[in-house]
Formats: sequence, C-alpha cells, structure tokens
Amino acid sequence: MPTFKDLWIWKESHQLMLEIHELAKKLPAEEKFRKRDQIERSSSSIADNIAEGYAAYYYNDKIKTFYIARKEVAETQNHIEALVGKNYLDRKQADLWINQYNRIIAGINGLVAYIRDKSRSEAQKKR
Repeated sequence: MPTFKDLWIWKESHQLMLEIHELAKKLPAEEKFRKRDQIERSSSSIADNIAEGYAAYYYNDKIKTFYIARKEVAETQNHIEALVGKNYLDRKQADLWINQYNRIIAGINGLVAYIRDKSRSEAQKKR
C-alpha cells in the first residue's frame, strides 16, 4: 500500500530539509535561536505537513494541511534569502534550493487540484 514516502513532493522536501539542516549546523552560535531554529523548523514542517495531509481522511483536511505545507515552503524560501543577505549562504546554492522549493509548490498545487476533482466527483456520485 502506498504511503506518503511514495510522493515525490515528500521525497524532495525531505531531502531539502536534510541539506538545510546540514547548513544550519554551520551557522554561527549567535544564530542558533534566530535563523537556525527558524529554518530548521520551517523546512521540517514542509515534509511533516505533506505526510499529515496524505494521511488525513477527509478531503478538506487534506487540502488544508497541504496549504500549510505550501506556506512553510514560502517561509523557508524567505529564510534562505535572509541567509544570503547575512552572507551565510551563496546565491548559487540559494537559487538552487529556491527553485527546488518552487517545484514542490507546483507539486502541492497539482495534488490539491487532484484532491478537489476527486472530491467533486464523489459528491456528484452521491446525488
């Protein structure tokens, strides 16, 4: 039976989370409770919410949780930009991650559209 780990958006967001956590370990000590904590939490939350949304029973719960994952993507992208601005991350790596996250947003949007269509289809069958 398929699980959330079979979703490419989960796989990619999980891999990005691991990469970002590696970078976060190298940040200066004064950033430990600032950018480090924030970027670790937001990058983790993306995969967490994708998994949670996949496991949700009701269509609206699935969609709501996927929207939260999408917001966490934007927050993580913002933290990446902040790290560039503070000279902790080079622009090339930042752009690579931001583009990968844009792909995840597109994937989430596609999944939400699929779930909406399925929900509408089932509602029509009940009429």
